[in-house]
Amino acid sequence: MITTRQIGIWVSVGAASLLVCALAAKALAPQLVAPQAVITPSAPKTTQAKDRIRFSNADLQQVPLADGTTRVIRSLLQVPNRMAFGDFAWDETGVPAGPIWMRVDLSRQILSVFRGEDEIGTSVILYGQDATPTPTGNFPIRGLETNHRSRNYDAMMPYTLWLTADGVAIHGSNVQQGLATHGCIGVPLAFAQKLFAVAKRGDVVSVVP
Repeated sequence: MITTRQIGIWVSVGAASLLVCALAAKALAPQLVAPQAVITPSAPKTTQAKDRIRFSNADLQQVPLADGTTRVIRSLLQVPNRMAFGDFAWDETGVPAGPIWMRVDLSRQILSVFRGEDEIGTSVILYGQDATPTPTGNFPIRGLETNHRSRNYDAMMPYTLWLTADGVAIHGSNVQQGLATHGCIGVPLAFAQKLFAVAKRGDVVSVVP
């Protein structure tokens, strides 16, 4: 099931109609089936945003994080009206260099990557099944690993960004409707590769319910 994409509760009423119409569509949480670790991914549809949704200084947006704080948003990627499972968008054009941060919205099944106040990437995700839910909170990236193999599930976890001491991570996965993880956040393999290239230890990932 697809619905209009939202990445948070926006504080500007004046921009509400723009956001409802212009933000990308995303997948809601699918019916979760037997737990799935990383398997060979199907080819995703990659989108390069042709333009950005830009906010003036008088109308900057704020997005809530897991700890109750907010971050200012100056621009969002302009992506197609619909994003299917496995699709993602990535475009750093014109965005100043600097550290990144991420926001994962579990209820809307979307991950957004920001550099400063500008979104540079977004993807539909997989998250943990009921028995092994994905934890919420703010998590500085603890480490990065290009080709990790899970000993618990005997599965590859390419382009791993470790979030917790007990093994929850963001990693490349086969993002298809009906699949779930053991608590990790699964993203399309090509998106995971791009994210791995810009992420650093200490970059914050905020996971909201």
